[in-house]
This record gives sequence, C-alpha cells and structure tokens, in this order.
Amino acid sequence: MKPEETVDYNIKVAWHAISRMYNTQAAKHDITTSIGFVLLNIDQEIGTPATKIAPLLGLETRSLTRILRSMEEKGLIYKQADTQDKRSVRIFLTEDGLRKKEVSRQTVRHFNLKVREKIPQAQLDIMFKVVGQITGMIEGKTLFDDFKLKTSRPESASA
Repeated sequence: MKPEETVDYNIKVAWHAISRMYNTQAAKHDITTSIGFVLLNIDQEIGTPATKIAPLLGLETRSLTRILRSMEEKGLIYKQADTQDKRSVRIFLTEDGLRKKEVSRQTVRHFNLKVREKIPQAQLDIMFKVVGQITGMIEGKTLFDDFKLKTSRPESASA
C-alpha cells in the first residue's frame, strides 16, 4: 500500500497543511497555532481551570504547561486560585489575550467559511462522520486487540 493510499497519511498531510496555514497567520500576531487554540478554550468571563484545558485540546499536561508559561510571559493570560477549590488554578485572559483570542476566532471562522464555500455540506457531513468513526475506533482502545505482527522469518522451535 502506498502512503497516499492510507487513511492516516491523508489525515496527517491535511492537518499539517492546516497547521502551517494557521501558524503563518498566527505569526503575524506574535502567537502560534497552539497558543491560538488555548486562547479559544479559555472562558473570558469566569476563566478556565488549568486542568480542563489539556483534555479539550488533546494535549499532554507537560505540553500545556510549557504553552501556558509562554502565554503568561507574553502577557496573554494570568493565573488565579480558584475561589471554590484553593488547590485548583484558573486561567484568565488579559486584554491582550482577549485581542489575540479574537484574532484566533476570526482566523478559524474565515478558514471554515472558505472551506464551506467550496465543499458541499453533504461531503462535509460524510467527512465529519468518517473522522468521528475513526476517532471512536481509536478511543475504544480495541483497534489492535486482534492484531498479530507478521514476521518475515518463519517461526522455529530451534530459535
């Protein structure tokens, strides 16, 4: 099977193209795609618990910690102890963070509008359904339950 005939290759190529496009736009505003996605997931009214952001974005906690540190250094966010649970920290947007969130929101919206202008809704619905099914298969953690690695050398008892 050629790489371009595999499901994962096509998803990866599409995502990398989207990511590069978003990074090009984000760089014009001194942020990254990752920062933009984090900004979009912070509630500007009540803040967002730091522990809730990583799962929303499918990030590892360590990666998010690095991104949050960078965002704090850039003056996009600030941290505050949760009033209900003193062990928890909420992330809030600064004025600059609110501006960059709006840039991120408009960029994502523009991309989606342009895609919807070119690709009929029926095709998008099929894509959403297929991607959802693939994600479900992966998250079900049973995808490889019946997988047996085939080796090129025959099994022998005298190994």
